[in-house]
Amino acid sequence: MTNAFTELAERLQEFARARDWEQFHAPKNLASALSVEAGELLEHFMWLTEEQSRSLAADKREEVAMEMADVLLYLVQLATNLGIDLQHAARKKIEINELRFPVEGNGRKHDES
Repeated sequence: MTNAFTELAERLQEFARARDWEQFHAPKNLASALSVEAGELLEHFMWLTEEQSRSLAADKREEVAMEMADVLLYLVQLATNLGIDLQHAARKKIEINELRFPVEGNGRKHDES
């Protein structure tokens, strides 16, 4: 992982160790917590129109940012716990998607009139 992810992972490990929380950080528990946080992120967009979701008020953007941070932090913890290089996995997934979804016929919305 790059320095940014490594620093996050180390800080999270220190945080958990200081509180004796590592005992609860099995991959199953971290994945569950990640799912819950993703749901809390989604909750901020529930019932909004597409346009409203693109133009959140400053206070709402901050709330969304904190939920996104929770998702990222649990994901980093899970990757650390499983020994997965998250950036390597993400790059590999992008390469796979580039092959699966070529630019030709990219599914852009077209005016059907």
